[in-house]
Amino acid sequence: MPESALGNWLKGLREDRDWSLRETAQRADVDHAYVYRLETGAKESPSGEVIDKLIKALTPSARDAEILRLLAGQPNIDPALAGFARINPTVSFQEFHMLTTVVNRGARPDYATSLARIRKFMLE
Repeated sequence: MPESALGNWLKGLREDRDWSLRETAQRADVDHAYVYRLETGAKESPSGEVIDKLIKALTPSARDAEILRLLAGQPNIDPALAGFARINPTVSFQEFHMLTTVVNRGARPDYATSLARIRKFMLE
């Protein structure tokens, strides 16, 4: 199955609650198979209504909810970038959004260096 940033983020939020796919789907009033397809990357770009239901059920922080909404609308974001932000909660939504626009011309992405540059730019 293809990996997606949205799927990884959603799965992380679900696992933070220690919920099964079925429990998450039931609490969100969304089909569990659809939640599975979102998590695995088989489906991308869910409707705003589905995202709203998932956010209401999972009750993530404001930052995590904003990032989930962004990922739902931009399916081409690198899953590794989402993983970087998941393990580094100091990355704000604004910084994450800026990181999604950084172009790594042929080089392997170095999100920590890019984040440091963004933070430096924001201070100036």
